[in-house]
Amino acid sequence: MSELHGSGDTRHLPVIEKTTEAEPGRSASAADPAPPPTLGDTSDGSGRFWSARRVPAGVLALLVLAAAGLLLYDVAAVRADRPAMHWRRSLADELAERPLDDTWMLVGAGVATVLGLWLIVLAATPGLRGVLPMRRAHTDVRAGLHRDAAAMVLRDRAMEVSGVQSVKVRMRRTKVDVRAVSHFRELDEVRADLDAALTDGVGRLGLARRPALSVRVARSDRKG
Repeated sequence: MSELHGSGDTRHLPVIEKTTEAEPGRSASAADPAPPPTLGDTSDGSGRFWSARRVPAGVLALLVLAAAGLLLYDVAAVRADRPAMHWRRSLADELAERPLDDTWMLVGAGVATVLGLWLIVLAATPGLRGVLPMRRAHTDVRAGLHRDAAAMVLRDRAMEVSGVQSVKVRMRRTKVDVRAVSHFRELDEVRADLDAALTDGVGRLGLARRPALSVRVARSDRKG
């Protein structure tokens, strides 16, 4: 994954392209048959990155371990001719006496259902929405770009356009929202230059799924 660090000015990320040169005494046909894919290739097949979700898994594991340990201790105590814990006797009595349409029974069932659905969603969805998958140059290598880093790169490209005073870039998975403020030049000219610069910038990000671009330009409110 690629991530930008530091609080200073950002620069364009370099694109490293591997080229193949024939060695002296070696014919061109003996070199690699084809150059590696570049950022202009359209084939990708890269899906979203899956989140490890260590915190929900750790919390669930601790809760299950605590409940199983407590229940095992109580069962062992009963087997040793000792009375069961008060909470287990009370719970058994409540479950035996309360009807199924009781309010607390419905609330408990609803909470259990919501927790179960939440765990199913966590298990079935990839997560890591903040990481944008990039096109694969090699089948055994995957790369991703953080949204904040991509937004910062596009913001720097937009600030290079003449007439742009400030820019706000919101990077999503399928769309890039750009809001710019211009303090001179015609708005249509600034918007056209921004469209050209940002279209090229989005293409150079090398994302597996090219997001749509939305650009809005407004005039600065400052006078003088």
